[in-house]
This record gives sequence, structure tokens and C-alpha cells, in this order.
Amino acid sequence: MRAFLKTLVAIVLVAIIAGASFLAGFGVNQLISPTQVQTRAGEPEQFDLFWEAWRIVEQEFFGELPDPKELTYGSIRGALRILDDSATILVEPMPSEDQMIDLRGAYEGIGAIVAVDENDQVVIVSPFDGSPAMQAGVKAGDIVLKVDDVAVTGMPLGEAVRLIRGPKGSTVRLTIMRREEAAPLVIEVIRGEVELATVGGMVLEDDIGYVRISLFSERTGQELGETLRELMGENLSGLILDLRNNPGGVFPSAAIEVASQFLDEGIVVYQQFSDGREQTYSAKRGGLATDIPLAILVNQGTASNSEVVVGALQDHGRGALIGEQTFGKGSVQSVHELSDGSSLHVTMSRLLTPDRYPFHGEGLTPDIVVPFTEEDFLQGIDPQLERAIGYLETGR
Repeated sequence: MRAFLKTLVAIVLVAIIAGASFLAGFGVNQLISPTQVQTRAGEPEQFDLFWEAWRIVEQEFFGELPDPKELTYGSIRGALRILDDSATILVEPMPSEDQMIDLRGAYEGIGAIVAVDENDQVVIVSPFDGSPAMQAGVKAGDIVLKVDDVAVTGMPLGEAVRLIRGPKGSTVRLTIMRREEAAPLVIEVIRGEVELATVGGMVLEDDIGYVRISLFSERTGQELGETLRELMGENLSGLILDLRNNPGGVFPSAAIEVASQFLDEGIVVYQQFSDGREQTYSAKRGGLATDIPLAILVNQGTASNSEVVVGALQDHGRGALIGEQTFGKGSVQSVHELSDGSSLHVTMSRLLTPDRYPFHGEGLTPDIVVPFTEEDFLQGIDPQLERAIGYLETGR
């Protein structure tokens, strides 16, 4: 059954811009760019203490000191760390080609979203469907220790990404640490061309439709509509929506558009702000799959915008959630472009499902729990997909 997944259209928006905000799962972002910040007439006197301490370091430190820009970034990161929010981060400037791959084209590499965790380790957030990374056995949560013979722990994310990316047909050797393995693994990945699409679909056995959304981009709503129009003309008996290992994207447009294809009305999500304000987002009418029997596949890599859609479908009783507990990324970050090209991601709000469940840090529990083991992967089977097909065939 897993062969079905490998034939789907591969995704991609290369989300290397997010840095640690994609740690293990994932960004829900509202873009605010550029930032206009008012300079204060007088800064707090406490900053004098910082400079007092730094002057001492400059005079006495036995070693090489950082340049002014590195010091600035380090100071900002230190201040942000006090907030104890892993999604509020500073992202240093990167070459424009690394900021965002044009959604109309493609890129050459392994096909995975990567991040840097709180221990400065490079983490595979999610390999893309059908990508060289997935085909080679790279998994979400893998910690990359080396790229070829170069250690990447502590390396800026942009530098690590540029080591991992490379020409189609070339081979990159990844030394990774996996939670369930006692020793590091070495995986060789043959780089390929990764096509830029976020939605793929097909008809499975017994006239069951299958739709996979790998990421939420500005084009996802349009792509989903096109995919559903094609599939719904096949006289389907049921539909599977696969949101496994989907790390989210820009909030709220794509999530609302996706949910609206399956809900004819009702609240999709609540957004709560620190000042007590609340924004309500409701489904738009005109969805193409509001009545067809539905099963939704989820796992620990289902995060942020994916959880917005999943929470809405679950609370409205639209279909059965099948798989594993979702990640629990229910916060929204505003993204501010700073004057030097770096960006500041600041957690600005939290999200609630239509039944007002605060899923941040908790995740959403499937109606039917089905694990996906390492043995399943090695055998090329997908028990979660098989269970979804069985559910649609039998209604239970």
C-alpha cells in the first residue's frame, strides 16, 4: 500500500527560512514586513550593565571575540531565550535563494524541511513525500550530526542547508542520530529535483479518493480545489485526507480554504491574543467535498495549520481521525523583517479548536489510534492508510 504514497506529486516549499521555528514541527506565521520600530529616546539603564560586562570581556578574554554583528545576534537570542518560547526566534539573513524557493519552480536537493533545535543540533523536521530523503529512509526527528565529513552541530542553519543541498544526481552522506537507535546511522541520499507542489491526489481501490497535503502555502487552497474537482468526477465512495508530517505554513488563509472544502459551515478556529481579543474564522461556503465520507490521517508530524484543519473536522464530526497523536503547535508567530535582512519571529497568539480546545503543547487525539512502526516502514506497508480504507469500506 505504501507504493501509492511514493507515486504522489512531491511537495515543496523549502522552509529553511524558519530556523528553529520549525523545530520538530513547525510554523504558523503571519507575515508583517518590513517592521517599522520607533527608537526610544532613552534606553533602560540596565543596558549599561551589559556594556560594563562586555568591556571586561574585551579586555580579559583569552580567545577570539565575535564581530559586532555576531555579538548583536547573540545578545538578541539571549534575550529571547528568557521568554521560554521556542517559536520566538531571530533568523539571520540568508542569500535570497535560501529565503524562499519560488513556488512555480523546483530545487535540487534531498527534499526535507530542516531546523535547528535548542541544543544547536540540525533536525529533520519532515522529509517530503516521494523525495530522495524519504526514499533513502530519512525520518522526521532524525538529528544530523555530519554532512559528508563535516560536523554540523552548532553550525548556522543556512550553512548546514547549503551543505545538504546540491546538484541532482550527486550523493550526500548524512550521519544521523535516531531516538530508537543506540549508535549513529549513516544514510546516503542521491539528490534529485524536488517539484514544487503541496497537494497530490489519486483514486485507490474501491473508488476511494486519496488527497495528500504536504505543506500549507499560498497556493494550497487553489491546488486542493483543482485536485478535488478532478477526483470528485470519479464517482468516489469515500475520501482520505492525509495530513501526516505536514508542518503547517502561513496562517490563516490556507487553513481556512482547506477546511472549507470539507465543511459547509461553522467555525474553523479561534485565535486568542494576549490582550484578550479573539478572532473567529469560519468556513466559507462552496466546498467540493462537504458530504462525502471522510477519513483523516494524522501523526506526530501533523502540526500547526494541519492541526487547525484536523481540529475543525474532528469537532464538527466531519470524519474519523486515524493515526497517532498530533504534535501540538497551536501558537501563531508574526514575522518581522529587520533592517539588515534578518527576521524576528514573535509568538503573538494561541489557537483553539471550534470546541475551544487549546491544543498547543497537547496535540489532538485520533478517533482510531494506529501506530506506524519502523518495521512497517522497512516492509513498505502503511497500516494507517490501510485502516483508513477499511474504515471507509465498513463505516467503522
